[in-house]
Amino acid sequence: MNAAQSAIDAVLAQINRVILGKDVQIRLCLACLLARGHLLIEDIPGVGKTTLAHAIAKTLGLSFQRVQFTSDLLPADVLGVSIYDRETGKFRFQRGPIFAQLVLADEINRASPKAQSALLEAMEEHQVTLDGQTMPLPEPFFVIATQNPQDQAGTFPLPESQLDRFLMRVHLGYPGPAAERELLNGLDRRDLVNSLSTIATADSLRALQASVLGVHVSPALLDYVQALVAHTRQAPGLGVGLSPRAAIGLLRAARAWALIAGRDAVIPEHLQAVFGAVVEHRVRQRGSSSAAVARLLEAVPIP
Repeated sequence: MNAAQSAIDAVLAQINRVILGKDVQIRLCLACLLARGHLLIEDIPGVGKTTLAHAIAKTLGLSFQRVQFTSDLLPADVLGVSIYDRETGKFRFQRGPIFAQLVLADEINRASPKAQSALLEAMEEHQVTLDGQTMPLPEPFFVIATQNPQDQAGTFPLPESQLDRFLMRVHLGYPGPAAERELLNGLDRRDLVNSLSTIATADSLRALQASVLGVHVSPALLDYVQALVAHTRQAPGLGVGLSPRAAIGLLRAARAWALIAGRDAVIPEHLQAVFGAVVEHRVRQRGSSSAAVARLLEAVPIP
């Protein structure tokens, strides 16, 4: 086993100590990060969304900032603001919490669309432009946003432009009986997160992200990606198909999943493993989104 695979296995094992019984979801989160994407976690309050973000930041040694999104949040509360300095007679820029390697946008859909829009440039360009000045964000840069179900009171729907900037959306769901019993008998999750050790560094994480691009993709696998993407644009019942940006993200996510699995080439099963998390929040459909994604996979033959 090479050093990269050992590091990936150690990261997964440590996060699984905090978030119990959710190995697939944690693998999806790590694949999203290795693919240089942003992550949206949608679920009811209290299932561990915020704890998961803290555990990822602590395990990977990333600088961390949390922004609580509320209805009165302003873009300046996220990006920062220029403050007049009386001593120098000049304006001094006070950086906001967006200037961190991992930013947790907690309950993002409780803020107005104006406040949500503060993340658009940062997530796409990894930079912030204010007062005519462009400032780069630290690398790696990763946004984890949590979202409450749309039917809960006080929520604003995320526009398509915002949703498309999240490479993946995952659901944690309720823990199984065995995991819930361990939660009841075990340590407080906050104390457990504080006790976690840092397994990776920002430099080693960047190296892993670069190695994702070295995972081989065959022409037949590219045919499969194109067929799936084309079917999302033609299938009845879907309001919109996958964009070229989504197609590129899907392939990057499949490469990252292959790397986590210890493979040096992508196979169709890797693409299928990440397909739902990449696609569900991008296509508008009637009925269950997971059922629609399952129908898409069934309709397109594997090359």
